[in-house]
Amino acid sequence: MTGPDLNTRIETYYVHVRGVVQGVGFRHATVRRAHELRITGWVANLADGSVEALVQGPAEQIDRMLEWMRRGPPSARVTDFVSEERALEKRFARFEQH
Repeated sequence: MTGPDLNTRIETYYVHVRGVVQGVGFRHATVRRAHELRITGWVANLADGSVEALVQGPAEQIDRMLEWMRRGPPSARVTDFVSEERALEKRFARFEQH
C-alpha cells in the first residue's frame, strides 16, 4: 500500500558496495538508474575498490534504487552491500558520478 507519506517524504541513504564493482560500469549504470527513478545524489569509486553513493528521493523510489544497487549492472558482482539512512538537510539537484 502506498500512502501519501511514501510519495512526499524525501529520504537520504548512504550506500557502500563491495565486490567486482569497479571497471564494470557500476557508476555509469547507477547514474542511468538514478535518472530513470528521478533520484538525486552521487556515486563514487573508493581507493579500496569499492563504490559509495548517497541517494536521495521519495521513499518508494529509494527502495527501488537500493534494490537495484544490491545487484548492480550485469557485469558487476556485489559481495557486500550496506545502506543506512542519513539525516541530511541538503537537497541535491541531480545525480552525479564523482
